[in-house]
Amino acid sequence: MNPREYATLDAVGLRALIRSGDVTAAEVEDVAREAIDEANAELNALTLPLFAPALDHEPGGPLGGVPFLVKDSGPVARGVPFTLGSRAIRGATAMVDHDLMSRFRAAGLVTLGQTTAPELGLTFATESLRYGVTRNPWDPARGVGGSSGGAAALVAAGAVPLAHGNDGGGSIRIPAACCGLVGLKPSRGRTPSGPAAGEVGFGLIVEFALTRTVRDAAHLLDAVSAPAVADKYFAPPPPRPFAEEVGAAPGRLRVALTTAAWSGTPVDPQVAGVAETAAKLLELLGHEVTQASPTVDPDALVEAAMLGVYGTGGAMLSAPRRPDTALLEAVSRRVIAETEAASALDLIRAIDAQHRVTRPVGLFLNRYDLLVTPTLAQLPAPHGTLDYDNPDYTARSWLRRIFEYGPFTAAFNISGHPAISLPIGQSREGLPIGVQLVAGYGREGLLLRVAAQLEQAAPWHGRVPTHFVGR
Repeated sequence: MNPREYATLDAVGLRALIRSGDVTAAEVEDVAREAIDEANAELNALTLPLFAPALDHEPGGPLGGVPFLVKDSGPVARGVPFTLGSRAIRGATAMVDHDLMSRFRAAGLVTLGQTTAPELGLTFATESLRYGVTRNPWDPARGVGGSSGGAAALVAAGAVPLAHGNDGGGSIRIPAACCGLVGLKPSRGRTPSGPAAGEVGFGLIVEFALTRTVRDAAHLLDAVSAPAVADKYFAPPPPRPFAEEVGAAPGRLRVALTTAAWSGTPVDPQVAGVAETAAKLLELLGHEVTQASPTVDPDALVEAAMLGVYGTGGAMLSAPRRPDTALLEAVSRRVIAETEAASALDLIRAIDAQHRVTRPVGLFLNRYDLLVTPTLAQLPAPHGTLDYDNPDYTARSWLRRIFEYGPFTAAFNISGHPAISLPIGQSREGLPIGVQLVAGYGREGLLLRVAAQLEQAAPWHGRVPTHFVGR
């Protein structure tokens, strides 16, 4: 197997070759290491040298032998240092596995390295002062999104078929849109948050991964979903394996389409046009499509998103070794200062705002099976567009700024509903454009059925970026 052959296969395809004996897991790992090194030299998407050896895993797991990467959002993997993309975090090493990491190991994933993320994960651009700019394989002058940006860059470039990410306001879906990938944010409680926490970011942050195919997302969700012991949230168990949803008929669905941001921020016509194309495809596939949108108060959205800010700031303030604020980027300093100054009433106001977002979204998704929106409002942004080290921002003004770029995703972290970004189209400049699908709570199976329909109707696998392994 050469790097080009390896890069064109998804995780399910690689696992099938290993099981058939056509290639060994050791051979796949060797070519993966070569592919990751090649891609990273162009993209700057790793925080550390590749692990040697790979992290322990179960070779007989359902994805045994498939190369994998984890995100620098730590602590993730026992014994692995982490920084959360910050110069201020030094000498931190995970003492135990995250519950999700234990499941990655049991699934047989061969974890080879750690990917870049912006400082504290609080922006939609992976451009930290600690690690520098992570470049987009479609156009190195453009950003990869955030916060799971390093993961997205390396999956899109063919270095690995899938990689760990997490999502507190769009941090899986937005990098997926920027890099032409499938980005699934599961329902709150579908994947575990422990063992150190029952929830992260007051329930806004959900752990999963980025993939190139819908079937990979489904198979991985089967391998890692279900709550851990003592988790605060429990998503309803699926009626059948998620992998069986891929290719299954979804029936005739009630689909709502909106391309207007709730905040009123302008949406690029090319981006809106791709969402409209996806809706037309769904109509041709037999679904009933209507122009409709939940009523989301943009001020309540920002105030509810402060839960994630308080959760992040609180984690820094309660850490065994508090970070040196002089080494933090400007918005991180404000986040920590505002968290320290916040009162119980501020937290209550944020929780009340969460309810004011969740209620209309939940009622809307009782009337419609699916909501279709753009993932981003714009094309992938040039580097430096989102200046996280700008001291003029407060936490709330920073949220408003990033929600101008990505106004469609955070509402569903706040409400807990599952959402997926699909690389349905491309711009005139050849940049990927993502479309977001949102379903009712616990209905990942429905999302995967419809996503697989769209993948078949408008396949994206023949599109590869300029920087692609072996190209």
